[in-house]
Amino acid sequence: MIIDNRIIEIIKSSFFPILKSGIIYTIPITLISFGLGLLIGIFVALIQISQLKILKLFVKFYVWIFRGTPLLVQLFIIFYGLPSIAVRLDPIPSAIIAFSLNVGAYSSETIRAAILSISKGQWEASYAIGMNYYQALTRTIIPQAARVSIPPLFNSFISLVKDTSLAATITVTEMFMETQRIVARTYEPLVLYCEVALIYLFFCTILSQIQKYSEKRLSVE
Repeated sequence: MIIDNRIIEIIKSSFFPILKSGIIYTIPITLISFGLGLLIGIFVALIQISQLKILKLFVKFYVWIFRGTPLLVQLFIIFYGLPSIAVRLDPIPSAIIAFSLNVGAYSSETIRAAILSISKGQWEASYAIGMNYYQALTRTIIPQAARVSIPPLFNSFISLVKDTSLAATITVTEMFMETQRIVARTYEPLVLYCEVALIYLFFCTILSQIQKYSEKRLSVE
């Protein structure tokens, strides 16, 4: 009974510090990284469907590198590797850069595929009413492609919430790092890791419900 009471007390006392780390670090890092990654993804996708051959080679190389290497390795290269060439970044900027570049690589393929899924007839119809390439892209193609790409992009966003736990490896005090610190004091890894897992699950469940609502609104009736 004494042990049970101690565990309950640990759960109660650790909940708000872990949640606070999520609000202060996990959520902002996720939002900033996904926002920047989405901008990178749109830019890269537009280059990939363009006729700019040199830039296309460059962005294809970027996508190949970041889709083909583990996110953890990318974090380590940016935070621990770059100082060897006199480029020193704090933990949070390092995490945001790594997450943004990783999201950008994956989202660019999603956006590119969504744009290419729009029939050529939409382009031809836009040109037929006097639009140029830029107008057709922004007024006709991208709005339709956005509807196609939002569900997979939302999945990437949910995955990023969980991936932010990797930032603990470069000393960012997000939820998982805070949990590790509490574990070091209490020696109750099973209970505390289950607790932080449930908090991640709570965040992701809310986002999943938002995703379902968004998909319902975007669905063609």
